[in-house]
Amino acid sequence: DTCLHEQHLCGRRLMRRQSARRCCSYNTLKAWLPILSWLPKYNLKWLKMDVLAGLTVGLTTVPQALAYAEVAGLPVQFGLYSAFMGGFIYTFLGTSKDVTLGPTAIMSLLCSSVVGGEPHRAVLLSLLCGLIQAVMALLRLGFLLDFISFPVIKGFTCAAAVTIGFGQVKNILGIQGVPQQFFLEVYYTFHKIPEARIGDVVLGLICLALLVTLMFMKSSLTSDSDSTCSIILYITFLLPPPTSDTTANGTVVSFGEIVEDFGGGLAVIPFMGLLESIAIAKAFASQNDYRIDANQELLAIGVTNIMGSFVSAYPVTGSFGRTAVNSQTGVCTPAGGVVTSVIVLLSLAFLMPAFYYIPKASLAAVIICAVAPMVDYRVVAKMWRIRKLDLLPFFVTFLMSFWEVQYGIVGGIAVSGALLLYSMARPHIEVTDHGVLVMELSSGLTFPATEYLSHIIHTRALQVSPPRSVVLDCSHVSVIDYTVISELRDLLRQFKLREVHLIFAGLQPSILKVLLAADLEGLRHNHSMDEFAATATDQVKSPLNLLNFTLEIVNLLSLHCPLHKNFGAQV
Repeated sequence: DTCLHEQHLCGRRLMRRQSARRCCSYNTLKAWLPILSWLPKYNLKWLKMDVLAGLTVGLTTVPQALAYAEVAGLPVQFGLYSAFMGGFIYTFLGTSKDVTLGPTAIMSLLCSSVVGGEPHRAVLLSLLCGLIQAVMALLRLGFLLDFISFPVIKGFTCAAAVTIGFGQVKNILGIQGVPQQFFLEVYYTFHKIPEARIGDVVLGLICLALLVTLMFMKSSLTSDSDSTCSIILYITFLLPPPTSDTTANGTVVSFGEIVEDFGGGLAVIPFMGLLESIAIAKAFASQNDYRIDANQELLAIGVTNIMGSFVSAYPVTGSFGRTAVNSQTGVCTPAGGVVTSVIVLLSLAFLMPAFYYIPKASLAAVIICAVAPMVDYRVVAKMWRIRKLDLLPFFVTFLMSFWEVQYGIVGGIAVSGALLLYSMARPHIEVTDHGVLVMELSSGLTFPATEYLSHIIHTRALQVSPPRSVVLDCSHVSVIDYTVISELRDLLRQFKLREVHLIFAGLQPSILKVLLAADLEGLRHNHSMDEFAATATDQVKSPLNLLNFTLEIVNLLSLHCPLHKNFGAQV
């Protein structure tokens, strides 16, 4: 016994040492720091392409960051504060060569609805979102994003684009005193049209025309379109600088009160940030033939938001537009983000006085052109053609987002979840009559479907006269739970009382193992119809039952085996 105990301890120590070696191995380090996978192979050609892509994306990032800060209700410099940390962090932790992290229209809109234009709340929100995202990555909870369906995403992005775009109309018109709530914003924008400033209108329309023209030109020029508009405005000085209203009453608010004010936004914003960035990463990984690690992407976004909070950033995520520019320019590694971040830092260091002269009308034009492609009206026709029921979560999300963005997302997820649960509770059961009733189950059997399955069996087999035998075709069933087992036990008892049979066919090994472990009385099962035909006669006692059951077998063979069809007809 002493020798065995010592051997056991030695074995445990050896396993611990092996586990420690795996945790501290170079492969494990590469999994946490993806830069180690591509940095040893870095070459001059990659450097040239990364610098070119970084410069191009940087020219797009600066004006967009300023514009998105306006959407978030923050001073424009906070857009730049939020735009440079992602390039540095993602270079070390990211698994996609194309993704660029920074301010986006959707995240800016979400932040606006939560922080109320107060910079200190936006910075705190970035820290909390980053912590939530990093913890999710460490706990490998990326799969939770799979429960947000495509119609919900599309409904939200379309509503966000409409909300953001219309919210800039007041800046194009140069009117003030318009509320932020969407429906009130629509009313007061039209109500105050007589107060529009001619200079703002002319400048805004010129910028819109310039941006739309550049959007229809070569793709190589589109990346510079936002920058071109801002540069022209800076040179011409057509309008005076915009004014900003700030409130500072000196009231001290505790940390708990701020977090409480965030409400549901503290759950929605981290999830939407992860969803947007990972969806972009997956799309470009598929397009450019490489794979990403979803949980590692979560970690990269989380660390970016945590570190960004120390430089006055608000929450960021992956940008589809800038990622597309990055990919089209030919970026080779995430190092292109470093060049983009340097461009942003240089802008902060040397161009801040120039930003003072950028009118709100020009930023509004940039924002409208940036969010316009997000209104994908063609997706409605596609859903109508493919599956009309998916339009329900789409429109619920779309319409509720005009009330509150968070409510739209939560409402869409709730409707999608209800549809998913309904499909689980009402699985498709195909019933055919061939002497016995054959019920083919199309999916797994879990507790929501228990009552429905029992109702079908009772109404079609047990409550008719005379009662019918039933064969459950379980070839498509891959999961079963205790509630279903309890119901099957009761069904087998009911079949026995009526002297008919309930037979399970096509059971997968895992399902058969569960049924055998449940020790169901009267359980009959088979792997094939031939096996069932060979053993069924031994299970029938009376001559009458033998005759009836033989006819049932022949009918089943006629159904499942074409070679027996002539024999069935003769009988």
